[in-house]
Amino acid sequence: MNKYVMSVIGALILAPFSANSQDIDGQLYIAGKQIFNENCSVCHGENGEGDVPEFPALNGNSKLADLSLIVTNIRQGRLNMPPFPDLDAEQITQVTTFIRNSWSNEYGGVDASQVVALLDVFKVEVPNSSIWDGIFTAEQANRGEVLYTGACALCHGKKLDGAPADPDMNGTPPIGRYKFLRNWDGKSLATLFHYTRVTMPYNNPGYLADQAYIDIIAYMLATSNIPAGNTELSSNSEALAQIVIKQTKD
Repeated sequence: MNKYVMSVIGALILAPFSANSQDIDGQLYIAGKQIFNENCSVCHGENGEGDVPEFPALNGNSKLADLSLIVTNIRQGRLNMPPFPDLDAEQITQVTTFIRNSWSNEYGGVDASQVVALLDVFKVEVPNSSIWDGIFTAEQANRGEVLYTGACALCHGKKLDGAPADPDMNGTPPIGRYKFLRNWDGKSLATLFHYTRVTMPYNNPGYLADQAYIDIIAYMLATSNIPAGNTELSSNSEALAQIVIKQTKD
């Protein structure tokens, strides 16, 4: 089955391709949509609308015409966007194909060889640990609990279950235990850190120090029955990108 036929099938199954869909590989597009939903939509939105100014819109973004910019941002991160060193050349080709040709975007197909050539510039190790590997300390989690009580509990609840203290307030996403781990499964701690830092607290995002945010995340993990270790969790983006959130240890 040739690429044009696959692109037509993909257009019928998923969100519409652009008007220039004849040069889009349907298999890449389909796989790219899944990667986008799992890794990117939490910040950029399911419809590519973003959350300006923290997370730019991808829909109608002229910068997507620059393939090197996309690949560089995915691999190294930029501003509020964390790096994704665990995505290989094939996966980056897939997600790039999707975002460049979804919604109102019409930037054409992506050749895997182009992505490979761009990635050769970077020497970044793939993630080699998960949240189950003792990546924070009990003391750090205790500091995070104090910070959480003052900055987060009003909206997310004392039990981190999304039940606000004020019954007249709307519920919020759970940030502890099973539902939290399920919602963030497969994403890196870098994604969680950057998302939290630029969006929380809701009424004054970004007012805490980076260390405070990472301590709160340590508390979120401890509340989710993730075991503590002997080394504190760092707020360094590259280090956080190496740690994957998983629902279970195995």
